[in-house]
Amino acid sequence: MSNPALLVLYGSQTGTAQDTAQRLARQAQRRRLRVRVMPLDDYNVANLITESLVVFVCSTTGQGDPPDNMKNFWRFLFKKSLPAGSLSQLDCAILGLGDSSYPKFNFVAKKLHKRLLQLGACVLLPVGLADDQHDLGLPPTYTFHFLDDMQEKEEVQLRIPMDQTVPSQSHPFPARMVFNRRVTEPSHFQDVRHIELDVTGSNIEFAAGDVVMMRPCNAPEDVQQFCQLLKLDPETRFTLSPTDNTAVPARLPQPCTVRHLVESYLDIAAVPRRSFFELLSTFATNELEQEKLAEFSSAAGQDELHNYCNRPRRTMLEVLADFPHTTAELKVDYLLDLFPEIQPRSFSIASSLRAHPNRIQVLVAVVCYKTKLYKPRKGLCSSWLASLDPAQGDVYVPLWVKKGSLKFPSDKETPVIMVGPGTGVAPFRSVLQERTAEGRTANVLFFGCRSKSKDFYFRTEWEEMMEAGFLTLFTAFSRDQEAKVYVQHRVRDNGELLWDLIANKNACFYIAGNAKQMPASVCDALKEAFQQAGGVSAEEAEQMLATMEKTGRFQSETWS
Repeated sequence: MSNPALLVLYGSQTGTAQDTAQRLARQAQRRRLRVRVMPLDDYNVANLITESLVVFVCSTTGQGDPPDNMKNFWRFLFKKSLPAGSLSQLDCAILGLGDSSYPKFNFVAKKLHKRLLQLGACVLLPVGLADDQHDLGLPPTYTFHFLDDMQEKEEVQLRIPMDQTVPSQSHPFPARMVFNRRVTEPSHFQDVRHIELDVTGSNIEFAAGDVVMMRPCNAPEDVQQFCQLLKLDPETRFTLSPTDNTAVPARLPQPCTVRHLVESYLDIAAVPRRSFFELLSTFATNELEQEKLAEFSSAAGQDELHNYCNRPRRTMLEVLADFPHTTAELKVDYLLDLFPEIQPRSFSIASSLRAHPNRIQVLVAVVCYKTKLYKPRKGLCSSWLASLDPAQGDVYVPLWVKKGSLKFPSDKETPVIMVGPGTGVAPFRSVLQERTAEGRTANVLFFGCRSKSKDFYFRTEWEEMMEAGFLTLFTAFSRDQEAKVYVQHRVRDNGELLWDLIANKNACFYIAGNAKQMPASVCDALKEAFQQAGGVSAEEAEQMLATMEKTGRFQSETWS
């Protein structure tokens, strides 16, 4: 698929809109988009009907007039003869640059927005209205209104929906955690959890290969530090009002406590982007901090920013601590502009409703690693899940389910070959439970881990399935002998069986797990097996795999 192309068109009188358009283009190029930037009057406006993605940046002059370099465009666009749906192919956004001391503030951007809608364009965002009178050029998206302590307090809590809607991102289901067990030996370097969640009454249904989505919370100590740095009382309540037509985030209750906002909404543990430093620098009054933030925001300072931020995986919270003077100047109204929303994480479902009705089970490797920073880096969601202890009282995880990318055959006779080292085995446990319940016996699993005694997930279950004749299992314990053995070695060793299942019995082949070297190595091993056992050439083996992929007989789900 070709990269998306973006066109940035600007109407500029004094050069500000041109500079802003070029800055937008640079940001887009950093995100691997192909970009063109042009003044509006240099662009053949008749071509607009064929564009797919355009950002308009336009200033307003004097009494609400368009700048000189967009007047021809303006005249053309407002022709009465233009058909109503002529721009129905166009996705666009409009950024206006104006000055609120003038009566016709950002008139051109507002009028352009209205006209593009009339012509059928899809406007992706509310029109941006930058204000030269404002300290930062752009007003905050929302204004905080803090409530008096005397006003009646409401607890912010997860409410179990009474209606019969299927849970979704906007309406997750609060699933009670049933158990949270560590399944690696205490001496093993990695903490992996087998977690079960109760979804009774949720209307949730899923098939093998589907994924469960969860949105994590920030660690209590991070929430506390954030509130201390910004001198915020976590128990204070506030309401939000948008400064423009933007809707208040649906996930935030009104009123909301500062604790709930910081704990459940603001992604303070994320590694910041350059735009974070750009906005932060506008608050800086301390000369040294202002200089450093300006450097991190500049094109020339990107190597420096990479070394400070990306390489050691420094979080937004840690940046605030490193720039205490600027943090003290931060206006609370800008919190939702500075910090992104916590994004949901996805996990392969490791169970079947046939074997575990009203339950969802997952296998979660807790992410924790060292960089040059003193404090170990932790995965937000996996660490949060690991910290929840249902033995201490009821714990609820907001979740919903999505279709996964792995699709398994409906035909009972089709053999299934699965390669799932480590936590990659999770979706295959789900399909094996399903297929066992349906009496399907043609199941082959290649499982790999470090050691038979330390991280052999679901060992007892596999052994029971093998005894009952439902599973052929091949294992690779990489550290249990001097020479390392991985799943790809086991695939290569069993070429005869795999060739027979794939070439003669129409088997489907699946890979799930870490995306580093494993998937490519398994593919190479499979092609070698085709050549050795099937006597085909390297080109024919390559072609066989490509055909399997096209027809859905070879599928992979990998993550980094």
